[in-house]
Amino acid sequence: MHTETLALQTVEALQKNRFTAVYFPTATEALEQLLSEIPVEATVGIGGSWTLIQLELVEKLEARGNTVFCHHKPGLTPAEILDIRRKQLTCDVFLTSTNALTKDGWLVNTDATGNRVAAMIFGPKKVIVLTGANKIVDNLEEAQERIRTTAAPANNKRLNRPNPCVKTGYCVDCQGPTRLCNVNTIIHKRPPASNIHVWVVGEELGY
Repeated sequence: MHTETLALQTVEALQKNRFTAVYFPTATEALEQLLSEIPVEATVGIGGSWTLIQLELVEKLEARGNTVFCHHKPGLTPAEILDIRRKQLTCDVFLTSTNALTKDGWLVNTDATGNRVAAMIFGPKKVIVLTGANKIVDNLEEAQERIRTTAAPANNKRLNRPNPCVKTGYCVDCQGPTRLCNVNTIIHKRPPASNIHVWVVGEELGY
């Protein structure tokens, strides 16, 4: 009950910030709605997201015939990855999650390359941000702390980056060439030329 109350309050704040925001009690319900809303002929960009990997969205979309721009498939060359990232900026639908979501309805993210947050802000015809209620925090300070102690170390571990946070469990502001935390963004309000939908799920998704 507490999770649902918190999620609904956050959805209301997102709506006041001009986002199209909805709440789904379960990931299954959100996934069913997502697949029903995306036309089979649509091109779909995938931002780096453990949430989307958990839901096997790439496989489901490709199986039914969508053209999917996913840059984290194994075996891609650096040139192919760059080309896919550019295509994500002009796709029909861009899917991603967020590192943190404040109760005031702010989307807070840290990126390595910047392609994910760039596509969230401007470019695709429609953006759907799918996030678990576990990413809701009280304020910007807690959002940044969540990224430093949860999202960043987990992403570094998942991507096999030899950065200190993999061992320490928290960000130490490393300076090496493999650093992932290079771009920080806060989307306070929906930009006027962007069609951003935020779907909050009452379950734990991603990290």
